[in-house]
Amino acid sequence: MPRISAANNAAQRADTQRRILTAFGELLFTHGLPGLTMTDVARHAGVGRTAVYNYYADIEELLISYALDETERFLSELRESLAALENPVERLALYVRTQVEDLSRRHLPPGPAMGAVLSPSSFAKLADHVGELSVLLQGILRDAMAQGYLPAADIGQQAQLIHGTLSSSAARGSNEPAELEARIARTVRFIQLGAGARFDDDGAPLRVSQGAAPVSQGTPAG
Repeated sequence: MPRISAANNAAQRADTQRRILTAFGELLFTHGLPGLTMTDVARHAGVGRTAVYNYYADIEELLISYALDETERFLSELRESLAALENPVERLALYVRTQVEDLSRRHLPPGPAMGAVLSPSSFAKLADHVGELSVLLQGILRDAMAQGYLPAADIGQQAQLIHGTLSSSAARGSNEPAELEARIARTVRFIQLGAGARFDDDGAPLRVSQGAAPVSQGTPAG
């Protein structure tokens, strides 16, 4: 019986924590971060304010936990989707599409803004985690260059430019489905062409060279 009780308690704690994170994400989407309080989160989650403090000391700790949780989920789903594609230019398109959709949905503050609201240690923790996204993107670019689908370039610099474009695209315009889809399609093609990809008349990626080592593999970019 104690084992069952312990398992039930653990499940209940996990459920409460998930409700808090979900409520926080919904409030970020509808109201944004400025002025958001732990009381707001507790009320929206349907739990007592003390319950929220049992898990998170303040809004900063809740924000970083939410951001890390969302990033981990996003990375897991993205890696699984990318594994189903072979062509690196198509993988780049999927990466861009998924990123814009996710950034538009989550409404997390962009990197520089996060740095303004988080302590240096918390921001460093988030930066390390988000850096995995840059490693993933750089791997796609590296494969595309090695296989001749993109011209050789500085991979780290290119990843930085792409991430800057993604953040800008996600922050622009309406998230009404038709408008969002059109914006995503424009962003995908803009980034592909900007990276040097070329396509045949049917839209299939073409090799632009026989493949060459990039000028620099760069470092993970935020």
